[in-house]
Amino acid sequence: MSNGESERLVAWGAEMRAVHDRLRGALRLSQEAVASGRDLPDPGHELLLFCHGFCSALDGHHRGEDALLFPAVEAEHPDLSLQLRKLEQDHAMIGTLLAGLQSAVARKASPEALGQHLEGLAAIMESHFGFEERTLLDVLDRLELDAPVDVVYGPL
Repeated sequence: MSNGESERLVAWGAEMRAVHDRLRGALRLSQEAVASGRDLPDPGHELLLFCHGFCSALDGHHRGEDALLFPAVEAEHPDLSLQLRKLEQDHAMIGTLLAGLQSAVARKASPEALGQHLEGLAAIMESHFGFEERTLLDVLDRLELDAPVDVVYGPL
């Protein structure tokens, strides 16, 4: 194996950490915007822009994991099947929360209601990312998957 190949194999874990950190940061910025009232008198305007980008990015991240990453991990590590199903269930739950947030933004919900949506999403997202990282980072550092990063982890 050449050094370039070795770096690519190790990079899947690093890429996951980087994507999760960017998504955490984006969510934190939106929580701060809603809490501070910066975007008043229309509390949903900035959040609408955020939600379009963030919600699409998080959804794309999970779709890529479900379609490409998890099957590749399971092929090499069938012992992780139960954990991968749990992660897929988390993805479905997060998708439901994203839909609720998008609906709240579209109906111009109050800053308090938007904050509650974001708080719930943040809690589940952090729990999910933590479990995913504890379960998969070591495996990803050795994973052989020949696919573009933005397809596997979503366009960020």
